[in-house]
Amino acid sequence: MVIIRLARGGSKKRPFYSINVCDSRCRRDGRFIERIGYYNPMAAGQAVRLQINQERLAYWQKNGAGLSDTVARLVKEAAKAAA
Repeated sequence: MVIIRLARGGSKKRPFYSINVCDSRCRRDGRFIERIGYYNPMAAGQAVRLQINQERLAYWQKNGAGLSDTVARLVKEAAKAAA
C-alpha cells in the first residue's frame, strides 16, 4: 500500500520533516516515491512552517494513497490556513 507520511530530518533537538509518498513497507526515513511538502515545527519569524503541494496530494489520494494520522492533521491545518 502507498502511504503519505513524515520523514524526519534535521539535527538533534531541531526536527524538520519531509512529507513523502512511499510504500508502507519502507522505513520511515528510507526510500520514497515523491516528496510533496515539508513541515518545520521549529519555524520562527518569517520562516514557513508548513508547505504542501495540494495538486500532488489530491493526485495520490485519488490513486488510493492513505494518510498517516499526523499528515491528516497537517492537511486539515493547511486547508484551514488557506481559507
